[in-house]
Amino acid sequence: MVEKKHIAVVFGGKSSEHEVSRVSAQSILQNIDRNKYDVTMIGITREGRWLIYDGPVEKLPTGEWQAIAESQADSGNAPLPSSGYLGNPAGILEAAGAGQGKKKIDVVFPVLHGCNGEDGTIQGLLELAGIPYVGCGVLASALGMDKAYAKIIFEKEGIPQGKYLVFNRKQLNTNLESIIEQVENSLGYPCFVKPSNAGSSVGVSKAPNREKLVEALKLAARYDRRILVEEFIDGREVECAVLGNDEPVASTVGEIIAGSEFYDYQDKYVNDSSRTEIPANLPEETINQIRDYAVRAFKALDCAGLSRVDFFVHRKTGKIYINEINTLPGFTSISMYPKLWAKSGISYSELISRLIELALERFEDCKRDYSI
Repeated sequence: MVEKKHIAVVFGGKSSEHEVSRVSAQSILQNIDRNKYDVTMIGITREGRWLIYDGPVEKLPTGEWQAIAESQADSGNAPLPSSGYLGNPAGILEAAGAGQGKKKIDVVFPVLHGCNGEDGTIQGLLELAGIPYVGCGVLASALGMDKAYAKIIFEKEGIPQGKYLVFNRKQLNTNLESIIEQVENSLGYPCFVKPSNAGSSVGVSKAPNREKLVEALKLAARYDRRILVEEFIDGREVECAVLGNDEPVASTVGEIIAGSEFYDYQDKYVNDSSRTEIPANLPEETINQIRDYAVRAFKALDCAGLSRVDFFVHRKTGKIYINEINTLPGFTSISMYPKLWAKSGISYSELISRLIELALERFEDCKRDYSI
């Protein structure tokens, strides 16, 4: 009998996408093949405390998991006690099996969206700990999270994208008039303003005039010190999922039919007013070109495991523009990444298993010889 692999699913995190992460984690935990994997749940609170949780997965989305885990940890009745455990990353990984005397963690599945999870930070921790993990490495995660730097890579790769400008928070505080002038001269109205490092459309605004532009800049600056302003493209919003390591493959293409003016956080996770069309009602050559661009973007950033690549297809010209790449896309029941693969013939449970195997494959491939 083949011994089960030990998977640590990490969720929550110090991020504006904390709630989305918990919902994604619930979906993964409900669909992971328990005949193949033993699972430990590790939650990270908004304050950054790491907690082992062994309660019902249904309490993840509501946030009730935290009180249960904290009560166990503070009373000394944590499910996996560890000497010196203080709720920090080193202690929690040891308690979960990374240390001596317990079944080691075979793979970490970081179900973390946004900063402090999708940006290379936890990936760096796991690299130092020597533990395989699902998804992109440090460099690809950091580049994918920072939309402005990803655009530089996409430009080098020759993937079409819209015009954009990048500013920082200090410029906003000292040279606001200059920023407004640059935006009006280079991009015009309407334009989109977003934090360079954020996801799930958090802090994103559509600015139709100067007054709204100022409001949008200030909002974006709350979430990141770097602010991205993009030209408006009258396009259909489509997405493509990529799976693999050095020889990645692309799924079919899906279209987001937004319920509001654009596909924002409320539309994604609160109002439930948007809908998806998979596959997208687009010409075959357009779908094939999007799939090609998606794989090229994945490779250009040296991604691994998974990514979802988002595009615009201009309503009049049909021209394709890359929007952004998501190196740890949502895994909720309504998320496009698993839905795209389901339409392409890979079930949710099988997708999770493939990602775990890809993580182990990538870990072996990235081993270095440090001898002299």
